[in-house]
Amino acid sequence: MQFGDILRWLIDENDLTQKKLAEDLHVAASTLGNYAQNSSEPDFDMLKRLADYFNVSTDYLLDHHPKQGANDIEDDLLGAFRQLPPKQQHICLEQVKAAATVCGENK
Repeated sequence: MQFGDILRWLIDENDLTQKKLAEDLHVAASTLGNYAQNSSEPDFDMLKRLADYFNVSTDYLLDHHPKQGANDIEDDLLGAFRQLPPKQQHICLEQVKAAATVCGENK
């Protein structure tokens, strides 16, 4: 996914408008519009500000997923998890924790 697609997703997922986000970040709405349309990209400072604002990593914003798992199953799970929007990630995490608890009780 391109940066603008991820940004639009985050804006929608958080029930924001580009105008509101621009006001909160003290930037021109047209600047954010250009990011959302993939016609320009943010500098490092803006990338960090957006990550902080949405409480996501810069890797998430850039759709960069370095290999971190101990095996292929962990890599697949991590990749699928990272493609979820933040709200869905929290739900997924709670479900995995519940499943781990149940599995631990069945040993």
